[in-house]
Amino acid sequence: MRKDKYRINKGIDTPVVRVVGDSIEPKIYSINDALRLAEDLGLDLVEISPKANPPVCKIMEYKKFLYEQKRKEKLIKSKTSKVVVKELRFGPNTDEHDFNFKLNHAINFLKKGFKVRSYVFFKGRSIVYKDQGEIILLKFAQKLEEYGKVEQLPKLEGKRMIMTILPKKK
Repeated sequence: MRKDKYRINKGIDTPVVRVVGDSIEPKIYSINDALRLAEDLGLDLVEISPKANPPVCKIMEYKKFLYEQKRKEKLIKSKTSKVVVKELRFGPNTDEHDFNFKLNHAINFLKKGFKVRSYVFFKGRSIVYKDQGEIILLKFAQKLEEYGKVEQLPKLEGKRMIMTILPKKK
């Protein structure tokens, strides 16, 4: 059985509560009086703030309240954006044509709002060319300046030199 986030009606076990509501003046009641008041109005007594002294309860329609909460959560969730990271791989000796080809892909990714992680992969002894790898990544960042900003400068991690670029806000 799932436990509800709020205690309602008979589930509230404190002797006195502070009652609030739309048509009720905020006042401290005994639990029996508060339940009777809610019943007379045809609504539920919902414990909103259990840690307060005395606990705060609100007289409202519980199912409608839960529905509103769910709608708010859904709206917040829909407004959060998911970050998609696109990766582009270079070698330390990437020639001009391949560089431009990947540059065009990166421009398209950044225009669509994706994050671009570009890296130079060093195979075997090619690690001795790490300065060339850094030059490639910095040149890449310079060409993408109008479409995005560098989040992380080239950094060597094992056999990879990684750089991250964020899209510019519209």
